[in-house]
Amino acid sequence: MKLKYIFQLLSLVLLVNLFACQKQTDDSEQYICPMKCVDHKTYDHPGTCPVCKMDLVKVSSLEAPVLATDNASDNSIFNLTSSWNTQNNEKIQLTDLKGKVLVVVMIYTSCEAACPRLVADMRNIKNKVDDPNIDYVLVSIDPEKDTPEKLKAYAKEEHLEGDQWILLQGTLDDVREFSNVLSMKYKKISPIDFSHTNIISVFDKHGVLQYQQEGLGVSNDKLVEEVKSLSE
Repeated sequence: MKLKYIFQLLSLVLLVNLFACQKQTDDSEQYICPMKCVDHKTYDHPGTCPVCKMDLVKVSSLEAPVLATDNASDNSIFNLTSSWNTQNNEKIQLTDLKGKVLVVVMIYTSCEAACPRLVADMRNIKNKVDDPNIDYVLVSIDPEKDTPEKLKAYAKEEHLEGDQWILLQGTLDDVREFSNVLSMKYKKISPIDFSHTNIISVFDKHGVLQYQQEGLGVSNDKLVEEVKSLSE
């Protein structure tokens, strides 16, 4: 009988220790604002950034590297079946862009802060790599307001004219799906404003993500080198 009680006590102690270890593992997870508003401040629990109101993400999900893969059938954006409207009010699917290197950014036309700088970066990249085998694609994260007519006016205003510039409007769901492929985070914080990460992505001719540049005012030398290599 005494041995039975000892065994039960040991089992209880073991369960308590296992629970404590599990809790410690869970508590060790760190979260960060995808916009990195407060330098690299981390938080112990999920929630929203006190500055930009974006949803916090796990540190590991931001630090995971983008890896190229030869298995284009599984990782190509050309597998997405979504339909999009261009600035010329033409309906296309992403497969229509197959065979071109794609330099892609997600913006919204009423943005007055980060987006103009991202668009300027795109123009700068095109000036450095003016190759007809490359398309420069801008996807709106505000499709309810960014109609084809609005996108066309924006393209003219920002000097994004010519066949290599493609501005796209999709449905809310399709835009969200595409942003997930790019690991691009955005959130509507007012009727006219969004918080969003600032990422320019490069896809090869098979639609596989090969490189990403994050941030504003950063050197695009490595991105340009990647684009030139993929377009050869």
